[in-house]
Amino acid sequence: MNHTHKPAGKGLRTRLFQIIFESDTPLAKGFDIALIVAILGSVLVIMLDSVPAYHAEYGSLFYWIEWGFTIAFTIELFVRLYCLEKPWLYLRSFYGIVDVVAILPTWLTLVIPGGQSLVVIRLLRTLRIFRVLRLMQFVGESRLLLDALQRSLHQIFLFFFGIFILVTIFASVMYLIEPAEAGFTSIPMAIYWAIVSLTTVGYGDIVPVTPLGQAITVMLMLTGYSIIAVPTGVFSAQVIRAIREERYSDEACPGCGHDRHEKNAKYCLICGTWLDETHPDPKLAETDKEGQE
Repeated sequence: MNHTHKPAGKGLRTRLFQIIFESDTPLAKGFDIALIVAILGSVLVIMLDSVPAYHAEYGSLFYWIEWGFTIAFTIELFVRLYCLEKPWLYLRSFYGIVDVVAILPTWLTLVIPGGQSLVVIRLLRTLRIFRVLRLMQFVGESRLLLDALQRSLHQIFLFFFGIFILVTIFASVMYLIEPAEAGFTSIPMAIYWAIVSLTTVGYGDIVPVTPLGQAITVMLMLTGYSIIAVPTGVFSAQVIRAIREERYSDEACPGCGHDRHEKNAKYCLICGTWLDETHPDPKLAETDKEGQE
């Protein structure tokens, strides 16, 4: 059951709510899959229509297909509002705004001249897929990744702050030793060059011409290779930590003190002591029963 939104009443509205906002029934899962296919199909049409050759040959077909998707998504939005107890609460939510913005540009083309320029906003429909995935079996995985990202924010922020200082130092030095004709016309332009070099992208629009500048560029690129994996390592470590916390319990064994047991473990892996202090050991109960007999 969705904890944020509630059905408007019993009967048809409750049934529609279970199909649209939940995913624990075959019909609801089928609706989620059909919605994902429709979203991806509409995005594919938008992308193909942006190709001049396809637009010239199939523009009319793309136009009517897009209107079909827009009408379908509009009906879906009204059905969502119909089955909710507080539809305005949904419209003010993030996904409610995405739903409205995703269909609005196509309708605006009917009343606003030149409204076709807004159709690119329809690509926001891809954000609706995250809502479907959130309601399906990816809930635990997404929560684990978000928790790991939140834990590593301080380390990643510190890393990028250090990189910014390093880039600024290299850029200032290059601004002093390189001529303006090479592209180093200001410190901000030199910072742009330093970021491009540090990330080993190398666009080639700004290139040092002095031997000292080229030597500094080599040092900067080697530095980029050596530190590019740091934020990935930090995030990976937090993911591993979150997985361990998800799987293992921190409660110590009353017998030997070992504190790395799986959460569903009944007996200690080291000494075999019963771990659930709220319930008696069934083996001990059987032993007492046999002794009484």
